[in-house]
Amino acid sequence: MKQATVALETLGCKLNQAETELLARQFDRAGFRLVDSSQPADVWILNTCSVTHIADRKSRHLLRLARRLNPQALLVATGCYVQRASDELSQMGEVDLLADNQDKLRLVEIVSNILGTSCSKEASGLLEPGCGGFKTRAMVKIQDGCNDFCSYCIVPYVRGRERSLSPDEIISEVQARVDAGYKEIIITGTKLGAYHCNGTDLKQLLEHILAKTRVTRLRLSSLQPSDLTTSFFSLWADARMCAHIHLPLQSGSPSVLQHMRRRYSPADFEQAVRLARQMIPDVAITTDVIVGFPGESPQEFEESYRFCEEVAFAAIHVFPYSARPGTLAASMPQATSAQVKRERSDKLLGLSRNAAEQFRRRFLGKTVEVLWESKQGSVWQGLTSNYIRVKADSRLDLVNSLGPVRLIDLCQGGMIGELLRS
Repeated sequence: MKQATVALETLGCKLNQAETELLARQFDRAGFRLVDSSQPADVWILNTCSVTHIADRKSRHLLRLARRLNPQALLVATGCYVQRASDELSQMGEVDLLADNQDKLRLVEIVSNILGTSCSKEASGLLEPGCGGFKTRAMVKIQDGCNDFCSYCIVPYVRGRERSLSPDEIISEVQARVDAGYKEIIITGTKLGAYHCNGTDLKQLLEHILAKTRVTRLRLSSLQPSDLTTSFFSLWADARMCAHIHLPLQSGSPSVLQHMRRRYSPADFEQAVRLARQMIPDVAITTDVIVGFPGESPQEFEESYRFCEEVAFAAIHVFPYSARPGTLAASMPQATSAQVKRERSDKLLGLSRNAAEQFRRRFLGKTVEVLWESKQGSVWQGLTSNYIRVKADSRLDLVNSLGPVRLIDLCQGGMIGELLRS
């Protein structure tokens, strides 16, 4: 009997990516053969995002494209867009099956029943780095849901309330990824600082992972200013902790932060950044900023811009505000035009490019460790611990290898490296 093939594609956050990776391992364990999402497949699955209207639009576009490329495939949509607006997707003639976030991790069983296939027990479920189009860095989910209900955010409505996986389950998952050959593990969740299970908090969980697994690099997906205490930074005494903290700001204006219902002030945020830079040498601080939040005045945008300029982030991810149905902000007067949002986005993205270049320039001539991920032609690219993307020319097979590189020049979006003998 022909082995069924499955392709998986993901939109959105690292939590979505972690869940897609878990799905891939489950399908592999059930006897399906994973193929890249650009190839024909018997089953094609999109793990959707709904954090903005643009994410919704991308989901619909990818589903239509997948149907054109896979006219006979079982086409499946799952994830947050399905959770939020399954009626919208059900009206698309292209989609055969919708699975919300509760059914997402039952998809192997659901799909097998539809296809009339039995689950094989021969596959390992330990997918090697890069298999099926996945990255050489593994995502491990430790927590889901959020209780904060920030005024603009759809996540609590589609992900539910905070809940955490058990430490034993997480440690087992991390070690399984290490056994499969992954050198970097990214710990992810909706709100990492909310992790708490069986008396174990986030700091204690990370201590257990470092003590009980052979992980080479451990990276955190996102934190909040309140998570960054002197005690928490003691984790970085272990060199395996990546020198990178993603700290979403959303706005540098005190009044906009209040309207967003964020639980910190710009001063709180600045203090957390200052402490991080004191405690972690060469740390990269990256962030998210929303422009055009309802009622954001030109003066408030300038406050936010100046704050970002002063903090000097290593990178800024800029998002034009997108009204999400059912959130508090969606009921506020939507006075900011699309043109103003574009102008503010462009200005902040310009700042981000300049700040990122200044950050990278500090490392010219230094030797760093790079985890190599992929190549185009003979040019490989990979990441440093502090999230600098490095490119280097080599005829060797570097995929998933970690080695010393001298940073010799800047390039668009990263740096040029010269490989050294390890």
